[in-house]
Amino acid sequence: MQRAIISDTSCLILLDKIGKLEILHQLFGTIITTHEVAEEFGNPLPEWIKITDPVNKNYQSIIAVSLDKGEASAIALAVELDDCLLIIDDLKGRTFALQLGLKITGTLGILIEAKLEGHVSSIKPILELIKQTNFRISDRLELLILKKTGE
Repeated sequence: MQRAIISDTSCLILLDKIGKLEILHQLFGTIITTHEVAEEFGNPLPEWIKITDPVNKNYQSIIAVSLDKGEASAIALAVELDDCLLIIDDLKGRTFALQLGLKITGTLGILIEAKLEGHVSSIKPILELIKQTNFRISDRLELLILKKTGE
């Protein structure tokens, strides 16, 4: 069975804003998200993004004390699914997920993987599109990404 890929809201919003949401589908096929994330996303989801909610709503509520509803639901779902990868960008959410022993990546990690697997020919134009949004990338991080992808 293939590893479950769960996405938090920021990855979906950012990739949608720059017209690159399809990269998730190319890399992973099906993506899983929760009703809370779908609501935060605010647009209709493509058919390859499936909505699954965590069973333990109490655990989700406990996490929601520290994080927003979408992150809390995505982390609670990731805890319940074996061998999954959680796509999460928010530092507080990432730290929380790592403390729980979850495997995580962020939107930029997804873009690096897409470049390395040949789904995108160049990451530099994608980074330029991202810089036109409210998503922040430090110069140091941008250089690191370009170096890692051979650009």
